[in-house]
Amino acid sequence: MHPNPAFRNEPEILHLNLVRVRSFGMLIVPGDDTLPMISHIPYVLAEDCLSVDLHLVRSNPIFRATTTPRPAMLVVNGPDGYVSPDWYDDPTHSQVPTWNYVVVHLSGQLEPRPEDSLRAHLDQLSAEFEQRLAPKRPWLADKMPPEKLTSMMRSIGVFRFRIEAIDGTWKLNQNKVQAHREGAATHIKASSIGHETDELSLLIRGIGPTKPVA
Repeated sequence: MHPNPAFRNEPEILHLNLVRVRSFGMLIVPGDDTLPMISHIPYVLAEDCLSVDLHLVRSNPIFRATTTPRPAMLVVNGPDGYVSPDWYDDPTHSQVPTWNYVVVHLSGQLEPRPEDSLRAHLDQLSAEFEQRLAPKRPWLADKMPPEKLTSMMRSIGVFRFRIEAIDGTWKLNQNKVQAHREGAATHIKASSIGHETDELSLLIRGIGPTKPVA
C-alpha cells in the first residue's frame, strides 16, 4: 500500500466493488521458508462481502499446505498507467514521472471446504462469468460428459478465504492541482503504457465505479 494518505481515502465499498468486478487476483500464503506461496486465481465474492470462494489444483503447494485455516492475502489489481511530467503542462518543470494505479489488498484466513461443495462452487463461478457474456447462451457444466466432469473435479479442491481486513490504494494524482490532473487524464487515455488506461483516465477525473456491491 502506498503510504500517502491522499491515495487511501476511498470508501471500503469502492474497494469491494473492484474485488467483485475483477473476480481475479493473486492469492498469497506464507511459505515454510523465506518465500511466500503465490497463485493467480478466479474467485467469487460472497453477497455479504465477508468471504471469497476459490479452487486450487491439488498439485498446487498452497493446496497441500492448507489442511487447516491459515493466514493469507488476496491482491486485486485495477487499472494502471505511466504518467509523464510533460502531461501536467507545468511551467516550473518541477514534476517527476510517476505511475497511477488501483489495487486492493484483502487479509484473512484461507480454509479448505468440504469436497461436496465443489460442484456448487464451480457452477457459481462459471455462472458469474457467463452472465457477463450476455446475450450469449450460458455455458453449463451439464454439457460435459459426466465421467469427464467427475475426472476433472478429482484434481481440484474448493477453499474459502474469510476476509478480516480490507486495504486499498487509489493513486490518481490526488496530490496534484486539478489542472495537472486533467492533463494527466487526457494523455493517459491515449497512452500504451499501462492497463485499461481509458478507465484510469475516468478515475483520475473522479468518474469511476461507485455502484454499491451489497
